[in-house]
Amino acid sequence: MNLVRTAMLIAFMTALFMAIGFMIGGRAGMMIALMIAAGMNLFSFWNSDKMVLRMYGAREVDAASDPEYYNLIRELAHRAGLPMPKVYLYDSPQPNAFATGRSPQNAAVAASTGILKMLSREELAGVMAHELAHVQHRDTLTMTITATLAGAISMLGNFAFFFGGNRNNPFGFVGVLVAMIVAPLAAGLVQMAVSRTREYSADKRGGEVCGNPLWLASALRKIAHGNEVIHNERAERNPATAHMFIINPLSGQNMDNLFSTHPNTENRIAALQQQAAQMGATSTAAPGPAKATRRSRSVPDTGRSNGGAPPFKGPWS
Repeated sequence: MNLVRTAMLIAFMTALFMAIGFMIGGRAGMMIALMIAAGMNLFSFWNSDKMVLRMYGAREVDAASDPEYYNLIRELAHRAGLPMPKVYLYDSPQPNAFATGRSPQNAAVAASTGILKMLSREELAGVMAHELAHVQHRDTLTMTITATLAGAISMLGNFAFFFGGNRNNPFGFVGVLVAMIVAPLAAGLVQMAVSRTREYSADKRGGEVCGNPLWLASALRKIAHGNEVIHNERAERNPATAHMFIINPLSGQNMDNLFSTHPNTENRIAALQQQAAQMGATSTAAPGPAKATRRSRSVPDTGRSNGGAPPFKGPWS
């Protein structure tokens, strides 16, 4: 159903683009805008992984430098039937993670030092399984297509603003004016709707890959709470990357509305709980004793709570 919904949203954007193309810029303006937008997004598609990883100062890790984290990704990739992606870690106290890359053969996953400190190994498995689901579903490609269409529509609006629209269209100047204002807004809303739809699909597949959707549900609750009190300055400076993360890293962006790139966290948790019931999973505990791993040294303690007691740290800490 999510795949059908995504296809319908992309089809709507294509129809919107074709409908306003002649009305705003004529045939020539429509083709120029599409070519420029496609070129920009094609460049981003081939280079987005390097750009984003560099933007967040991510460093690549391997089995020697971080065996617990790296081996977890290797195990999950094997269970998902995916090639081993490149594994990165970036310094940030905010718990979060993202995936990038144009295909499963050129994929990379990255986690923050904050998320390794906050989550148990099982919860982290749920999060990284979600990111591998994005890789498996080729969501980077899907979002590139929607970004291309949204960018082309916005460029048509800019053409109309600077050069005037095609007055020979059936709706006249009023139609051009409405398209200048409404079409880019509608394209942006559809782009965000596609992003929200892909998150639900990645949650579902992530629950299947890690083996227990409740692990991911528990992780989402902790990450959402952590993001409310810990800000990510790099994400604030680069809001266009917000849709890549498992939960929106921007402050004040937790509402589930038309302008959100992510679904409401409670809605995602409810869907995962329903999936867990169907799979017969009733507990977030691991089948066996969790293996203790090292504490992240890159992130200082954020303080004490619960009357002066140290904050809870799971087996991954």
